[in-house]
Amino acid sequence: MAKRRKLTAPSAADLNQIEQEFRGETTPRGPLTAPIAQVAADTAGAYDPRSVENRAASAKDSVDAQRLREAETKGLVLLEIPLSNIDADALVRDRVVLDAEQMNELQLSIAKGGLRLPIEVFKLKDSPSGCAYGLLSGYRRLRAVQALKGLSGDPKYDTIKAIVRDPDAMGGTFAAMIEENEIRASLSHFERGRIAVIAGQQGAFANTEAAVNGLFPMASKAKRSKIRSFALIFEELGDMLTFPDLLKERDGLKLAAGLREGHEAKLRTALAVRVPDTATQEAQMIEAALADLEPAKIDPKRGGRPKTAAAQPHRNVVLNSGVTLTSSEDGQGWMIRLKGQRVDQELVEVALAELSRLLDDQS
Repeated sequence: MAKRRKLTAPSAADLNQIEQEFRGETTPRGPLTAPIAQVAADTAGAYDPRSVENRAASAKDSVDAQRLREAETKGLVLLEIPLSNIDADALVRDRVVLDAEQMNELQLSIAKGGLRLPIEVFKLKDSPSGCAYGLLSGYRRLRAVQALKGLSGDPKYDTIKAIVRDPDAMGGTFAAMIEENEIRASLSHFERGRIAVIAGQQGAFANTEAAVNGLFPMASKAKRSKIRSFALIFEELGDMLTFPDLLKERDGLKLAAGLREGHEAKLRTALAVRVPDTATQEAQMIEAALADLEPAKIDPKRGGRPKTAAAQPHRNVVLNSGVTLTSSEDGQGWMIRLKGQRVDQELVEVALAELSRLLDDQS
């Protein structure tokens, strides 16, 4: 015969614990809410009263909005921005002067057919000018539209077509601006040197050397060497030159050589005699100033190979890099031959530029 189990009535504490566990495992409902009412409420919340067509259109609008936001982020959306909301001088421009004739032609072209190529801007934060955008590229186009607005007063020139860019994604503001001008209208050597100095001074790069390498990464070693020479001219004589952007490459390299040799004071004195009326007059003043300079004395502290007592007509020098330098004389002058795997046209151009700097105007 089976043994009967003795049942014990739960205490008040046991009943309270059971009730708490039950509440934690069930969905809370409002007071006096029947289960069927909760089911009806959930069903009503999930029901969309719109038609199938309206729901499809809403879904498409949501996708289009997401695509627009992504396109704006990538700078693929063309905007109409008020001229008053663009700070043209948010960056120090790489262009020194604007050609009046070219600007007139650009204005006539825009007046006839509209602005075909938009400008590029970037968003400003806490701008002193109060503008929302700063100009990245298209300085001449912006100035042309501003001039047309001033001349005609036509409301169609109140805004300008623009694309918002992210300068950081393009290598920085200076790099983006220079890239645009290098592609559309080549900068002069002085303009390249000037903007490299300014970029270094404003902290975009550690120094001018780093700025030249960072702003002109695709330039050859010889070209970057020339840019550094014109950067030196801007630093030492930029305030003395009236037509610096028209300075010829040959004259500029001579001028830079004179500055490296310590003739800054003499050059400044010569250029301060008068203000030239034309670039030709300024070039003549520079040439006369350079002609009056004395050849620089070689500083033994600068190092270099010691000079031999007598010239050796045939001498071979093998460098650690594997390059061999051979000097010889054929009755018409001295020659230096370079041989080695590292020797190419670019290296030869750099060597010629350095020799020109060392030997120019020396007898």
